[in-house]
Amino acid sequence: MKTGKLAKIYRLDSGRHFRLRDFDPADTGHWRSKEHAEQALQQDILRMAELQDKLYAQDRWALLLIFQAMDAAGKDGVIKHVMSGVNPQGCQVYSFKTPSDLELQHDFLWRTTRCLPERGHIGIFNRAYYEEVLIARVHPEILESEKIPAPLVGKNIWEERFEDIRSFERHMARNGTVIRKFFLHLSRKEQKKRFLARLEEPGKNWKFSESDIHERKYWDDYQSAYEDMIRNTSTAHSPWYVVPADNKWFTRLVVSAVVVDTLDSLGLAYPTVSAAERKELEAAKKILLGKA
Repeated sequence: MKTGKLAKIYRLDSGRHFRLRDFDPADTGHWRSKEHAEQALQQDILRMAELQDKLYAQDRWALLLIFQAMDAAGKDGVIKHVMSGVNPQGCQVYSFKTPSDLELQHDFLWRTTRCLPERGHIGIFNRAYYEEVLIARVHPEILESEKIPAPLVGKNIWEERFEDIRSFERHMARNGTVIRKFFLHLSRKEQKKRFLARLEEPGKNWKFSESDIHERKYWDDYQSAYEDMIRNTSTAHSPWYVVPADNKWFTRLVVSAVVVDTLDSLGLAYPTVSAAERKELEAAKKILLGKA
């Protein structure tokens, strides 16, 4: 089965009328079989490897994938499974957690900007600068630690940050970095189920943190923050994909479909060899064959 349509179903080029309740976290589209979905995922992974090779060789475009979600939505698993076939030399993964002292000495975009992918590479951000309009919004006290001059922390700070993010992403798009953003939409019920699994299964104990339970208390606040974030930062050049996350196998399929569709759209090809370079290659071949 082909996955191309999935790349369009969950895409938001504009968030003007976006409402989170219109998206079902348990949706699997017309995909009813986990086995068929996994077969399609493997096909996408193979295709992705081919396209990444051309991306790297062409050395013109860069691709940045951003993942945001509530705890236990499966970001790590998506990255692990979907990107399993790419060449590690052309892919970089960064996870952004609590800012360091050095990072707090700079603006909120600084720490992620340093990690942007080079041309020819795929960059993956496990959380990103969007934390600054999510956790910082749910917990306003975080702004105090960011050392921003008091007069600049006004009632419009979130709108101002949305504007900064849109401008930044427009700048990146104009310079050859293609950005695709994924919100893994998990239900509260499924999150509870996954937290319990972390507590009950010894092999998953390490995944559990007390902060998971603490942040769960702010579920509604986070949902509201995510909705406003997506509504204000979905654009044609940097769209959000609201990906159902209650079924991990479907989440991975949607993400792989988006990555393949995006790379396909770039018209990637191996660099052509000029006539002069062709002569050099022929001369080198003769030397190797002992004919010169």
